[in-house]
Amino acid sequence: MKQLDHYSTSFTKRTFPITLVCENVTNAPNLGSLFRTADAFGVEKIVFCGEHIPLGRKMTKTSRATEKFVDFEISDNALEVTTQLKAKGYQIVSLEITDSSAALHDFKFSNKQPIALIIGDENYGVSKTLLKLSDDIIHIEMFGQNSSMNVVQATSVALYEITKQFL
Repeated sequence: MKQLDHYSTSFTKRTFPITLVCENVTNAPNLGSLFRTADAFGVEKIVFCGEHIPLGRKMTKTSRATEKFVDFEISDNALEVTTQLKAKGYQIVSLEITDSSAALHDFKFSNKQPIALIIGDENYGVSKTLLKLSDDIIHIEMFGQNSSMNVVQATSVALYEITKQFL
């Protein structure tokens, strides 16, 4: 058995109709990790929303150059971005645990329209404003004492399930 590296794998490159909308995600290593995750799961685009998005050295150290391959933009206003995507026919799905959110493993994503996956602030999650605008709200079942996980790990779990349903 030979361990493969990223030069010798036979994975098929694909892009899925998924836009990742990051509402006030401002930790530089998290931003870099989101680029890597978006690249790994064939995300079409990332939109970083907020006033202070640190796309500097700390971010690029974690991204390992994937910011060069993943389409992205920066916007001050997540509500405006999400409203525009909804008007373009995107299914707006927020990743947040609420009293009415659906479990990710039970949720059926549409393959008939593009998806905007909304992820929220590292400390406060997705804002109530964006939750109200969402077509659907999903959560990841948790089995320990904690009720949340790091935004990048949660996004990775969600993107795994979404892209699995597109295959």
